[in-house]
Amino acid sequence: MSVHQRAGHAPADQVSAGGRPQVLVLRALGLGDLLTVVPCLRALRRSMPDCDVVLAAPGRLATAAVATGLVDRVLPTTQRGRGVPADLSWQGPPPQLAVDLHGNGPPSHLLLQRLRPRRLLAYRHAETPDIIGPEWRDDEHERERWCRLLRWYGIEADPTDLSIAAPACASPAPGAVVVHPGADAGSRRWPPERFAAVVRALRRAGEDVVVTAGASEGALARRVARDGGLPPEAVFGGSGDVPFHELCALVAGARCVLVGDTGLAHLATALGTPSVVLFGPVAPRLWGPPPHTKHRVLWRPRAGDDLLRPGDAHASLPDARLLRITVGQVVEAVATVLEQRHVPSRRESASARPHRPAPAPATATPLE
Repeated sequence: MSVHQRAGHAPADQVSAGGRPQVLVLRALGLGDLLTVVPCLRALRRSMPDCDVVLAAPGRLATAAVATGLVDRVLPTTQRGRGVPADLSWQGPPPQLAVDLHGNGPPSHLLLQRLRPRRLLAYRHAETPDIIGPEWRDDEHERERWCRLLRWYGIEADPTDLSIAAPACASPAPGAVVVHPGADAGSRRWPPERFAAVVRALRRAGEDVVVTAGASEGALARRVARDGGLPPEAVFGGSGDVPFHELCALVAGARCVLVGDTGLAHLATALGTPSVVLFGPVAPRLWGPPPHTKHRVLWRPRAGDDLLRPGDAHASLPDARLLRITVGQVVEAVATVLEQRHVPSRRESASARPHRPAPAPATATPLE
């Protein structure tokens, strides 16, 4: 059964001012959360080509959402953190279809139900018994979870269909290794002195390295750059977010991205850039990149740990599993990724060196 058969065609009072039916998707979270549902947005666009897709998400993600080519406009949300918005400033007639890609209810269900959509696609919940959807599973990867929701309603969605196009603009640091030390919670931030030690090892091996930072991460990025021996101009962002087109160009043109479990890891995956991703409180089974030799995941649980969520993903201090990852292990992982897909750095291209040595293990013994 198609989505049109399940959701029904839009009556005259459920179209936009431009005459097109409206599909409202709720995903009021972060950049990584947006990129994990690219397969779902693509499936909705493909299944309902005559509809406008409206994404309810934080306003700062508007450029990124539209850049996917899968969203017509963003309905800005203003809630703090990862909670469900208290309200949506929806204007005009009800949407033909509303899709809850935010959570398993009931707050997100009730929020969308207040808009009186003709059809609501969501996971079932005992407190919203009028929604007959599939059962929620705690052990699913985020990409598979939301694709399964759509498939249950008859919309074919492929969780591996997650790529986005690189921007036309050139990278400001082509061939560099991009290091992103930040994350929105301390439990997912590997210590800055360890990032700096990796940067020093990469530079000794002849790699160009740049550091990226979100709007509140300037001091952290500058510390990593300074202690890693990089000039101030090697830091992108910090006083504000890096403009999305520039960030995409930077990641798309990188030899590798080194990052924790945060949005930039998902951007590297979406752009097909090799990556090394460091995990702590949440298992890569739930949020990691797809299995591929271009991506390396480091995670160090111990016997007896919960194999899905052994720590608090929103705690203020680095998770124990993250701290068990050593500088030497990260240097080795980056070297392995670089050897598998050789893209010359600016320095290497200029000197036409025939051979690039692997980064030597870092000498910061206390960190390991």
